[in-house]
Amino acid sequence: MSRLIVVSNRVAPVQEGRPAAGGLAIGVLDALKETGGVWFGWSGEIVNQSEGPAFERQGNVTYVTVGLTRRDYDQYYRGFSNATLWPTFHYRTDLSHYDRQEYAGYLRVNASLAKQLKTLLAPDDIVWVHDYHLLPFAAALREIGVTNPIGFFLHIPFPVPEMLRTVPPHEELIKAMCSFDVVGFQTHADCQSFVDYIERGGFGMHSDDGMLHAFDRMLKVGAYPIGIYPDAIAKAAEQYTDRKPVTALREATRERRLIMSVDRLDYSKGLVERFQAFERLLADSPQWQGKVSLVQIAPPTRSDVQTYQRIRQTLEGEAGRINGRFAQMDWTPIQYLNRKYERNVLMALFRLSQVGYVTPLRDGMNLVAKEYVASQDPQDPGVLVLSQFAGAAEQLPGALIVNPFDLVQMADALARALSMPLDERRARHADMMTQLRANDLSIWRDAFLGDLRRVSTVASAARRAVELAEMSRVDVPLPFHYPVERPARVAYRSEYHK
Repeated sequence: MSRLIVVSNRVAPVQEGRPAAGGLAIGVLDALKETGGVWFGWSGEIVNQSEGPAFERQGNVTYVTVGLTRRDYDQYYRGFSNATLWPTFHYRTDLSHYDRQEYAGYLRVNASLAKQLKTLLAPDDIVWVHDYHLLPFAAALREIGVTNPIGFFLHIPFPVPEMLRTVPPHEELIKAMCSFDVVGFQTHADCQSFVDYIERGGFGMHSDDGMLHAFDRMLKVGAYPIGIYPDAIAKAAEQYTDRKPVTALREATRERRLIMSVDRLDYSKGLVERFQAFERLLADSPQWQGKVSLVQIAPPTRSDVQTYQRIRQTLEGEAGRINGRFAQMDWTPIQYLNRKYERNVLMALFRLSQVGYVTPLRDGMNLVAKEYVASQDPQDPGVLVLSQFAGAAEQLPGALIVNPFDLVQMADALARALSMPLDERRARHADMMTQLRANDLSIWRDAFLGDLRRVSTVASAARRAVELAEMSRVDVPLPFHYPVERPARVAYRSEYHK
């Protein structure tokens, strides 16, 4: 049986008793543990010079990690990945910075990682690449002769064409992405943005079966919303209710209502707007003063990037200002915790709260929203207030959906959530749990990998058919309905890219 080889920027195994990792690490590890295989990527260490990979085996998963030099880290990770792609893909072109040397470093590191991975690959291995750090990874592998099936999944949003075109090497990046056999996105909207770029630019055509003919390649594009294991989370939330952070918060809040929010410290999460909407709730509904607290857990991330230093300072300032305005001798409105907690402890904290407050300005999926729902007591569940710009909004119909740029709407949703009757809360929670169970993590994994196995076989046959057609200059039937020749949209493409 073929091995699953997972490739991501960071290899971050989640271990019991350790702080919670991000959504990518949790989703990838849970999927990989069931199938077994290899997880390859950066170790998180800065090294003086490039070294060979390190190996560690835990259960049926082998972790293969490499270090990055300071130059690679600055150009590939801090530079193009997080100073250019991350803000642009989250619709913050005002924060995006482009540097040619950083882009060269981005390509160089992808090529270096590809070469190191090639030495580990067996002919029947399936390669599953994750996230924006590795957009050109398949192209780098193809360049050195790797023919294995290679799939790519983007965990963050994919921008509309007009936004993407603000990244100078946008065409080169999209062409590189078409070296994958399957390209997956969190939502149908993100998938459509990718297709729009291809078709409006005259680079290819998309068919109803999800196949894309672009840059002389065949690949499948689709939406594969990542899930969780809701019943496992519910069990953990119940079992960890006696942990010290949970009991301490329960004692501190006593009879007060609790609004719980957990995010990485990032400008895409809408944290400042979230605090200001909570302030609006207290100002417009004074009956809640002294009776409800907001707990915001926001672990630091990319603390060596200046933009993230500024958002931390701004958030701390807003928390202090709001607390200074409303605090009482025995009540602090906002508890802002800039630290990490173990994942299972977070689930128990969610269960303790009456409202889950998840309002990113833009997010690929946001597993916190799903975890909040799964952690609730079905007999007395809390209410989820969720941004319309989180991918999870498509799958959680029982949430109160809000526009995070509308502070009044968010404040109204908080007030409604805090006073919602039990019967309505139970019905909304049951609807969402049904969705979570029907689209759990194994469904995500199996749908993507199933398509990758099928498409890689079909695409290989299609490429051979195209080669025969070009050599003989006759029409050769393809394994699926698709034009052999590239669509004639050159004139429109030149206008589009002026």
